[in-house]
Amino acid sequence: MSNFSASVVTAAAAAMWENDRACQALGMELLSVDLGSAQMAMTVQAQMVNGHGICHGGYLFTLADSAFAYACNSRNLVTVASGARIDFLRPAKLSERLLATASVIHQAKRTGIYDVTVTNETGECVAQFRGNSTTIGDAIVPPDSAEVLND
Repeated sequence: MSNFSASVVTAAAAAMWENDRACQALGMELLSVDLGSAQMAMTVQAQMVNGHGICHGGYLFTLADSAFAYACNSRNLVTVASGARIDFLRPAKLSERLLATASVIHQAKRTGIYDVTVTNETGECVAQFRGNSTTIGDAIVPPDSAEVLND
């Protein structure tokens, strides 16, 4: 891992972001990506609020799932979710800025487990997500001197 270039992690994330219409349409921001981790933010907009006046759980899941996607693709290998679950711990409110922090728990050659914590502006945990990943393809961006982390 020590010889894996941060520039490749950044390039893979940039290539994904360029085509990520879902995250862009929801106003998400990709704040950071490192090997095995990512941070994204999203502000709860009026169209995201349900009949109870709080953020619909599907949007919380989408934010967490998106951070998970950038974390598990940080190895510069095309990787998708094979399963995920979320626990909603407290409501998110209109205009609240949410932060999703994803980190690897276990990464094998083709499968991984990642946890994502979604917090509100005051740092309170809104949701906890666990995602399972499966690597299905080759490099996202052409690697320089075999910079694909495939343990």
